[in-house]
Amino acid sequence: MNDLLSSVRSDFPILERDFKGKRLVYLDNAATTQKPRRVLDATSHYYLNSNANVGRSIFALSLEANAAYGGARNLMKKYLHARTAREIIFTRGTTESINLVAASLGDLLVGEGDEVLLTAMEHHGNLLPWQALCQRKGAKLRVAPLDEAGDIDLDAFRASFNERTKIVAVPHVSNVLGTVNPLKELIAEAHRHDVPIVVDGAQGAGHMRVDVQDLDCDFYALSSHKMYGPMGIGVLYGKEKWLEKMQPYQVGGGIVLDVAFDRITMLKGLPDKFEAGTPNVGGAVGLGEAVKYLLSIGWDKIEQHERDILSYAEKKLSEVPGLTTYGHAKHRAGLVSFLIQGIHPYDVGNQASAEGIAMRTGVHCAIPLVTMLKLPVGTVRASFGIYNTRAEIDYLADTLRAAKPGFWSTQKPNERM
Repeated sequence: MNDLLSSVRSDFPILERDFKGKRLVYLDNAATTQKPRRVLDATSHYYLNSNANVGRSIFALSLEANAAYGGARNLMKKYLHARTAREIIFTRGTTESINLVAASLGDLLVGEGDEVLLTAMEHHGNLLPWQALCQRKGAKLRVAPLDEAGDIDLDAFRASFNERTKIVAVPHVSNVLGTVNPLKELIAEAHRHDVPIVVDGAQGAGHMRVDVQDLDCDFYALSSHKMYGPMGIGVLYGKEKWLEKMQPYQVGGGIVLDVAFDRITMLKGLPDKFEAGTPNVGGAVGLGEAVKYLLSIGWDKIEQHERDILSYAEKKLSEVPGLTTYGHAKHRAGLVSFLIQGIHPYDVGNQASAEGIAMRTGVHCAIPLVTMLKLPVGTVRASFGIYNTRAEIDYLADTLRAAKPGFWSTQKPNERM
């Protein structure tokens, strides 16, 4: 283990846990990442020393809370290379961010007979909000297919545009196949048709450098808990030109300059008009600290390490008898989805858990994709982060070699959790 990796692992207290004598091997990073001590300390420090509501008072604690919340917003501006902090909206996470855009931008642009273009690899969080919009508006959901390797079929994507296409939404990285999509090409194609594009960045933002100005995306959504920060907080980046036009997704305290019973509310400007109610200040502070932590390591080192772990995992798992992997796109990020012949994925997951290995099993909130892949019960998914090691991959491979059919392997082939 190199010095950098050793230092990183020591930052995560939970990695010291064991289960009945088995040291935790955490391989469920696509679902949620673990939190470094400095993130836990920063969040705790806020609640212990500066806890107050923001934007409400002029006493010292509130001013400290305001400064902490604004500082977290500025850190996210730097992290995403947004043009201004006004383009950074705090939400509960990627799902709420996409719901916000689907509701607010959808009301602005989408009417009966119009179309929203997605891809066949969508997580439910980037499918259901658009599905609900189309049902509400009488619009059509169009889906660009994938090729056999798990890449978006670019010719079919281009051919999906027409005069009724109003919004495009795509994932940065597939949470099932690991495909890293060619965002700049997809974004340029959408803009050739004067259509705004929304990026589901849940699986991208914690694993690779994201520059929203360079990408030229209209919206980018991310979740703190997938990038070593707290749960329950996320960010929607949006180009100011769109956010200015959009109406609030939710209304309430903190977004208005003036209210009366007999007149229309006068809204505050950005970003306040999209952050009704008391915000998750502690979560924002923790997210800001996670950003500082990732930037202190450096993207070149993070990306190189995760490429190495993915390559090593693919090699070692290919040596396990009866194991088949899914997703062979040209550019992939740190996860491997697989099945072992004759063994239900839940049995694989249970037996791995008994050895201290945490992996995701099932359909990964992507039922249309796993149905298209003819995988009715989904897959086992090992997903990697900055603290995973080659030794852990060796241990995983040895554990999988010993896997056997169990309870779930005797059930109906379409049983799903």
